[in-house]
Amino acid sequence: MPKRAKKNEEAVEGETGNEPAKKEKKGKEPEAPILYEDPPDKTSSKDGRASNMKITSWNVDGLRAWVKKKGLDWVRKEDPDVLCLQETKCAEKALPSEITDMPEYPHKYWAGSEEKEGYSGVAMLCKTEPLRVTYGIGKEEHGKEGRVITAEFPSFFLVTAYVPNASRGLVRLDYRKTWDVDFRAYLSVLDQRKPLVLCGDLNVAHQEIDLKNPKGNRKNAGFTPEEREGFTKLLEAGFTDSFRELYPEQANAYTFWTYMMNARAKNVGWRLDYFLLSSALLPGLCDSKIRNTAMGSDHCPITLYLAV
Repeated sequence: MPKRAKKNEEAVEGETGNEPAKKEKKGKEPEAPILYEDPPDKTSSKDGRASNMKITSWNVDGLRAWVKKKGLDWVRKEDPDVLCLQETKCAEKALPSEITDMPEYPHKYWAGSEEKEGYSGVAMLCKTEPLRVTYGIGKEEHGKEGRVITAEFPSFFLVTAYVPNASRGLVRLDYRKTWDVDFRAYLSVLDQRKPLVLCGDLNVAHQEIDLKNPKGNRKNAGFTPEEREGFTKLLEAGFTDSFRELYPEQANAYTFWTYMMNARAKNVGWRLDYFLLSSALLPGLCDSKIRNTAMGSDHCPITLYLAV
């Protein structure tokens, strides 16, 4: 989401005004940043079941660069059952062998932009083969940018998504509003068949608690009233933000920091990456983690523990 402008990127996933405050006047010590500390993992649900599904999601901001930055070393330590990646920016023919040859994940699925090289893209790597895998959300107008993969497992669907950015100057806000309606309809149809987990970069900070500088970003991509309302309607359709379910008052918990102005060290960030759950899966929710010390991208990974 909000990022510095890059070639072939949708205007900016980033220059949205969410920048560190101006320097304090001389004579005042700058305030120490308020950092978020990821608490110890909880691996059992409220109803006492042990987690038997661990899913990690990470916007890698370019798969090839992320691999070079040793992102896979972190993945091997985290050891999720399913790894979902967004903004891979890599055609399938150009995937690095370090990831295509990973024996830990014999079942790998890729979706990329059909029209722009080095743009968008998602992936799903699984230890256990899904029953079925599909791409897109069933509408041709949304199918060319490689934004969604859906895997069906015995007791749930897993959907990973890289939601379109409204872009600098909000030039894609109308398209984003259309996407939000169509994506919500797609998820609702799936949810009627069996419950689902949605993960990925949803490109919206839902509430003021979900970004450092809400006042300065009300007219910027990722925090417009329209995008926030789209997320609210998704929750009203029967899906739950797993992190807020467990940590309703937790501030300073972000998953994205612009590369500019040392934002990550100052924890001037946004929470753009989510695990949403169907209501039927909520009793099995064990934990929803923000792994904010993992480096390699301008986003950090998030991990879900679930008893299914």
